Amino acid sequence: MAVAVGSIGHEDRLSVVDHLEELRGRLIVCLAVIAVAFGLCFWQNHALLNIINKPLAHETQKQVKAGNGPLGSTYTVQRSARTVAAQLQVVVRALERPGSGASAATKASLAGVEPALKGAIEHLSGAPQGNKPVTLGIGEPFTTTVGIAFIFAMILSLPVVLYELYGFLLPAFSPEQRRIATPLMLAIPFLFITGVMFGYFVVLPAAVRFFQNFNSGEFNVLVQASQYYHFAAVILLAMGLVFQVPVGVIAATRAGIVTTRQLRHNRRYAILACGALAAFLPGDAITLILETVPLYLLFELSLLLARIIEHREGARVIHPSSTP
Repeated sequence: MAVAVGSIGHEDRLSVVDHLEELRGRLIVCLAVIAVAFGLCFWQNHALLNIINKPLAHETQKQVKAGNGPLGSTYTVQRSARTVAAQLQVVVRALERPGSGASAATKASLAGVEPALKGAIEHLSGAPQGNKPVTLGIGEPFTTTVGIAFIFAMILSLPVVLYELYGFLLPAFSPEQRRIATPLMLAIPFLFITGVMFGYFVVLPAAVRFFQNFNSGEFNVLVQASQYYHFAAVILLAMGLVFQVPVGVIAATRAGIVTTRQLRHNRRYAILACGALAAFLPGDAITLILETVPLYLLFELSLLLARIIEHREGARVIHPSSTP
């Protein structure tokens, strides 16, 4: 029989073919959403690349201004040339001034020099270059852009993909299990996006700062685009998964694997685990604290939510609702 997506109930009994038909329909929806999101992200790839480049650009500009690496050497030469041009401009203005003692022929030959020096000074006064990663292969700009567009497309389409996954698994849940699972599934995309934002604004800048400044005086540092974007994607996706701790804790307590009482009595292990995870992520001592505190707060939030659910379930057992 034909199976409409989303029309299957808990009491329905379907054949393997019917389940495969429903899975096929949901996969088509997911792929279509991902394709649309990918097209949108590829269309706006310049904006996406600027967003992902910002943490790197800030640190690279600092390195260039300090004169480190080949870009820093180029910037140092640029600043020296600007100083020379400014000094020549002063000399030319002094010679062109009435009473300078310069001959008319000399002043005539200097007539076009000052505008040229002014233009050179303006050009040499620009900000240091090098706020973008470099590419080494002829096809790397294209493949890197496609990769970034695909990563952002997956992030944008995650809510729909999770919704379709939940819809496929939903008929297997009893009404009681469905009541428990629905809030958890709805929380997953929100927590994932929160984790990605935390990774972008806190963890990724700390990681870039640590690696860009580590022994930088001994190397000519040039950041390759594909490696940087892979590094950034791993951090952002990892933080998105780490922020699923509340869902994991609540699911474990609801399944009876562990109780909130056991978790409360083992808080010290949670603190150690959060600290170890934060230490695994790149950064200095300050960022270690900034990363550990939110992780531990997520654990405490998980305990609080699990405790509230336990109290409500206990009250429902003690005082069951009367049926007419």
